[in-house]
Amino acid sequence: RESLPISGQRMAHYKGSVGDGNRAAKLAREREAQKIKFQELQQSIRDENKGGLKSMDKMFKTHSTAVEDRFKASTVGLVSAKDFKKKRELAETAIQNEKRIRERAMAKIRKRRKKDRKRALASLSFAADDDEEAEDDDDEPSSFAPMQKKKSKKCPFVDTSFLPDKEREEEEIRMRQELAREWKGKQSEMKKELIEVTYSYWDGTGHRRNITVKKGLTIVKFLEKCRRELQEEFHELRGVSPENLMYIKEDVIIPHTYTFYDLIVSKARGKSGPLFHFDVHDDVRLLQDSRIEKDESHAGKIITRAYYERNKHIFPVNRWEVYDPNKKYEKYTIK
Repeated sequence: RESLPISGQRMAHYKGSVGDGNRAAKLAREREAQKIKFQELQQSIRDENKGGLKSMDKMFKTHSTAVEDRFKASTVGLVSAKDFKKKRELAETAIQNEKRIRERAMAKIRKRRKKDRKRALASLSFAADDDEEAEDDDDEPSSFAPMQKKKSKKCPFVDTSFLPDKEREEEEIRMRQELAREWKGKQSEMKKELIEVTYSYWDGTGHRRNITVKKGLTIVKFLEKCRRELQEEFHELRGVSPENLMYIKEDVIIPHTYTFYDLIVSKARGKSGPLFHFDVHDDVRLLQDSRIEKDESHAGKIITRAYYERNKHIFPVNRWEVYDPNKKYEKYTIK
């Protein structure tokens, strides 16, 4: 707002009563006085700002800087080397003492702050971990001792075996792993054991042979081993691969992926006898009970796939079928 002029020439043009003119003149003088006071206040603020910038170093000067200044002031002029060294040592000692005092004060402040924060977050189970991680960056390694593990507050007389226990579960897992390794080791040793297998190469008539193999040998490898022994006598087997040979035991066709160990462990059974006996023997028991199966074992037959295709509609080939471990042919008990 512009102040009203109080000159006589301007007031001559004012139209109104004498009282209104006096009030207007009084307001004009008050506004002029306020303007002068405001200008003085602005000037004083500028002066203070200028003086504040010059005295900023003095306001925020550390104690160590003050010690340095006193040292410099005390060594002005001619000073002996002995006095200079003594005063320098005193200044350095004062600086080190001040540094230690400041570190102790900061450590106390951090410790108190940490305690207050833990006390405030004591009701939050998930806040303790976050708080500890945040404090690790602020705390010095040597300031505080490591936190001790809290003791269990469970009653020792109450049965807690049904409750989850991390240590007990880890022990059970370790024992299971040890038992699994022990079991696998025993199975490996059993697969390396040798057995004698009686087989018969069948081309319409039987040609019985014996061979010794490991229990862990697969049927396809067994057929290849038998083919090598038979090809000197039966020349038609020289150009036949083991995949084109078939092994029939107790009227069932054994797949090539099976091993003798699989048949022994599962006590597999065929139509006319057990598949886990690979020798040939008759049942010499005197019991004549139709409910008890005869403990007879027959020689397994090795044939070519071409022979099977030619004679699969003729007995006994038409009776053979692929081995199915889930199929129960009849009641099977050997006493």
